[in-house]
Amino acid sequence: MRLAAVAALALALVPAAHAGTTTSVPNPVTTTTPLVQTQPRTTKQQAIALFLANDKVADWLKRYPPKPQTDATFKQGIWTVNVWSGKAGEIATGKVDDGTGAVIEAWTGPQVAWKMARGYTGAFGGAKINSYPVWLGLCAIFLLGLIDWRRLWSVRNADLIALLSFSVSLWLFNRGDIFTAMPLVYPPLLWLLLRCVWIARTDRPSRGAAVWPVWVLAAACVFLAGFKVGLNWRASNVIDVGYSGVIGANRIMNGQSPYGHFPVEGSRPPCGPADSEGEIRDRIQTNGICENANPLGDTYGPMSYIAYIPGYEIFGWSHKWDFLPAVHFTSILFDLLAMVGLAVVGRRFGGPRLGATAAFAWAAWPFTQYASSSNTNDAIAPALLVWGFAFLTSDAGRGIFVALSGWTKFASLIVLPLWSGYPEARRPKTIARTLLGFALGTAAVFFVLFLEPSPLHAARVFYDRTVSFQIGRASPFSLWDWGQYHAKGLPDLHLVQRALQVLLVVGALALAWFPRFRSPLRMAALTGAVLIGFEMVLTHWFYLYLPWFFPFVALALVAPLPGRAVVEQPVVEQPVDEQPALEV
Repeated sequence: MRLAAVAALALALVPAAHAGTTTSVPNPVTTTTPLVQTQPRTTKQQAIALFLANDKVADWLKRYPPKPQTDATFKQGIWTVNVWSGKAGEIATGKVDDGTGAVIEAWTGPQVAWKMARGYTGAFGGAKINSYPVWLGLCAIFLLGLIDWRRLWSVRNADLIALLSFSVSLWLFNRGDIFTAMPLVYPPLLWLLLRCVWIARTDRPSRGAAVWPVWVLAAACVFLAGFKVGLNWRASNVIDVGYSGVIGANRIMNGQSPYGHFPVEGSRPPCGPADSEGEIRDRIQTNGICENANPLGDTYGPMSYIAYIPGYEIFGWSHKWDFLPAVHFTSILFDLLAMVGLAVVGRRFGGPRLGATAAFAWAAWPFTQYASSSNTNDAIAPALLVWGFAFLTSDAGRGIFVALSGWTKFASLIVLPLWSGYPEARRPKTIARTLLGFALGTAAVFFVLFLEPSPLHAARVFYDRTVSFQIGRASPFSLWDWGQYHAKGLPDLHLVQRALQVLLVVGALALAWFPRFRSPLRMAALTGAVLIGFEMVLTHWFYLYLPWFFPFVALALVAPLPGRAVVEQPVVEQPVDEQPALEV
């Protein structure tokens, strides 16, 4: 009766299946029994039939030819069912309770291979940042602080709405509805792209501004900074991306290149307990230390690991995936550096009001805290690029910071042609000095390859682990790779993606030549545009990437920098012998 009650409750919580991606329960129920059951009560075929009859599974299987290949295995009272279909491979998997016949897990489409597509609560950032009070509170603060109350129907206010509208897609992602969530990302991306291009073309900022006094915005920044630090340290999680940072820092400080030296499972001797799925991640590595595996962590640029060295030196690392204070420290550090950098840029080019507004925008926008609470490396690249913008008038300085940012996240490399000329393009000496700075910045971070006996071999390992891996990566978290599922109703857009990628590269290269004259506003707008364009054509995209372009969208649309264009007012001269008529 108790098992039946649990199963009935689980079934009552099952939401309606939508496009084959919503999870059958928010958090899968694990049925336990006091005694380990060794013999099943139902047959394999009965378990498979129960699973295939599940509404969500049946709805997804309608997209495929009839009679798919199936199999099921039994362990401790639970049947695990797998379903395959031709080129699509495994298209569904789940668990059936042997005692009650209830389907307690049902994963379809991208949820089969990607656990992050299953909608687990707080998987990214923890429960607090994903809670309604915190998320909607930040959205409200962002709007209340930045909206122009004097021009409610202005385009600038629409930009603020567009920046917050990614929340709708994230809400659906958190429920495992991938095929609805991901298309909703592209309308606001396209809006922001077109707005940045328009601002760059006209070289005039939008009308409107935040209405609050400078001291109010500055005080709000200080308050939000403290709130963000506390939220990160006390109520966040560290995903594998952040974990990779401290591993890389450890390898560098121990005289190794991070590439090809990350902890793996494989056949390494186990040195820890199995997790809930029977996997043992703690293994004795070639260095003789028991470490928690992260085999795909060495896929980022070297600066992604160098940036974690200060935190590693202060807090160390236990060689386990525990609280990882060094990672929290690094996430907080670069989040604050980005905010302060925006304040410096805004104050330099537009005065205290613009600086306070730009810093407030970073502090209040919920997606910057989403990255911080997930403790990834996604604030490092924009923070470095913002500080590069603070040195906009230095040719070598621009090149150095593009290198540091680009060798953190490769996306930043796309701004190098644009940043090669300021305030005027087509000057060979300016381009040469920028490229020299880029070369110096590149040499400063690629010293890690010379930690190996053969730098050439280390360079090949770097390419294989980073560029080659990223180019060949499959993912359901964009429109471009849904053809991998070979399912009715899902388009194959690879050719469209390739065409857009070529257009992006050509456009980015053309920015080395056009426009010739660049104001701070035009530079910010075009930087934001190319970074948004890069994200729009990515196969593997995620919400953590939004902070990459946000500082420059903020400097172009929200707290706009000064432009070069000036509206000249005609001057009407009055004859000296004529007197103005007296008003009666």
